[in-house]
Amino acid sequence: MKIEFAHKFEDIISIENLLQAWREFIRQKSSKKDVQEYYRNFMDNILELHQDLIQHTYNHGPYQAFRINDPKPRQIHKSLVRDRLLHHAIHRILYPFFDSTFVADSFSCRIGKGSHKALNRFKKFGYKVSANNTKTCWVLKCDIKKFFENINHEILLSIFKEYISDNNVIWLLERVVYSFSSAPGRGLPLGNLTSQLFVNIYMNEFDQFIKHKLKTKYYIRYADDFVIMSQDKSWLEELLPKMSNFLTDKLMLGLHPDKVFIKTLASGVDFLGWVHFSNHRVLRTSTQRRMFKMIMANNSPETVNSYLGLLKHGNTNKLSKKVERLAKI
Repeated sequence: MKIEFAHKFEDIISIENLLQAWREFIRQKSSKKDVQEYYRNFMDNILELHQDLIQHTYNHGPYQAFRINDPKPRQIHKSLVRDRLLHHAIHRILYPFFDSTFVADSFSCRIGKGSHKALNRFKKFGYKVSANNTKTCWVLKCDIKKFFENINHEILLSIFKEYISDNNVIWLLERVVYSFSSAPGRGLPLGNLTSQLFVNIYMNEFDQFIKHKLKTKYYIRYADDFVIMSQDKSWLEELLPKMSNFLTDKLMLGLHPDKVFIKTLASGVDFLGWVHFSNHRVLRTSTQRRMFKMIMANNSPETVNSYLGLLKHGNTNKLSKKVERLAKI
């Protein structure tokens, strides 16, 4: 039996929570024009939002779409300040509860986790499975196809209902989930704070299946990328159809056919922007090119230092020196 979410609708929509959500929301955004406009009538806007939520007359506003390259082209959808404030208010209350239900080796968009922790976990698992590089470590690497675009609304809401008995909270979550679709009945917007939490809640079903049904010990997931390590290649091959069936049947997701492989750690495994080997990791070639392109366009101390900080997480002495030389040009 799953533990129950103890907070009520009133905890999410309270003036106190909305004000605290605002403080978190405006960090590094106070100079934005739309934020300044909302702030001009701040208390009126907060009270109006509060009343709309109490009376169940709240409707999520439209999205503004724009494209970024990070590194591949992505479609970002930006909501109105009013809605983004509510996303923060929802996240503040839901995140601590749902985060406690997640497996330890899910690393994306979680406090105290992140890509650097995932990389270190990968290294640690590699040493364990290979018995300190004395045995062959096989790595199954997979990627979910069109991850955010294919999150099914009804499945997501059914997962919420397994934890949340307050119908008013479900009503509020429906307003956010139904506010966007990439196709009828599916899709979450890249850009919403709530989307980051919602996809982790969605994929936690898969994580639990991997860990407890398939009894997989050496598993790491970061967003739509995941790896499983073993000394037994045939066992990894047997896992693939089981994982694929679960994703299709339970979550209506699929593995990317061009991004699934099983190879040895010694031959190099591409994961989270780095190519990992038994004793070291090197920055992916495409990431190197993007980094140098960014530095040539802007060699400010902030940009250079951010990349030097990134390079500290791998075997990159030559690259670091090249970055330092470029910074002096």
